[in-house]
Amino acid sequence: MRMRKKPWADKEFEINTHLVTSPEENKGKWNEFFGNDNPVHIEIGCGKGRFLSTLAAQNPNINYIGIERQTQIIVLAMRKAREHDLKNLCFVNVDVKDLENYFAPSEISRIYINFCDPWPNKKKWAKKRLTHRNFLSIYERLFAESGDIHFKTDNKELFEFSLNEFSALADNGWRMSNISLDLHNSSFEGNIMTEYEEKFFNIGMPIYRLEAKYK
Repeated sequence: MRMRKKPWADKEFEINTHLVTSPEENKGKWNEFFGNDNPVHIEIGCGKGRFLSTLAAQNPNINYIGIERQTQIIVLAMRKAREHDLKNLCFVNVDVKDLENYFAPSEISRIYINFCDPWPNKKKWAKKRLTHRNFLSIYERLFAESGDIHFKTDNKELFEFSLNEFSALADNGWRMSNISLDLHNSSFEGNIMTEYEEKFFNIGMPIYRLEAKYK
């Protein structure tokens, strides 16, 4: 569903310094951008920004970058970061398929993928899933030596698909852990809910989660 333009959005884009308008210029130099050598973690499809804003506030020694292609959504995330004065958080308004234009190998050490579009279970659509092996190969090149993915979804079919994709690439160096079929009724600690997750948690839907380590 297309979101209506917020009446304050244009002003937010003018004053907010958390949006990186030319991310390609920072490829290989994100630590210079943040002014430190802290690890860089990204969230693909950061939505309204609650998840990353919470992480950034809790972990000042980690740099976070939110990836979101929808302008009317990313502006909400930008405002949260500005209001909480989070120096270790920024956003880029780009498409995930172009990540290699903005990040150099080994520059990212963790990727969060939360509640991405599940897409229909048809061959032509499956390739659009962010855990499809085509995307996993992009993440491999970005990690280069090592990295991990934290993945959450409310869609059972997508979760099963993702388990199969990671398993199929075990020879490439992928290993899964902390697999949960009902996150909120598990022993996992430290979960941060997205806005979307809270909505489905409140109506009793199970949340699926896994971690996948590369090499």
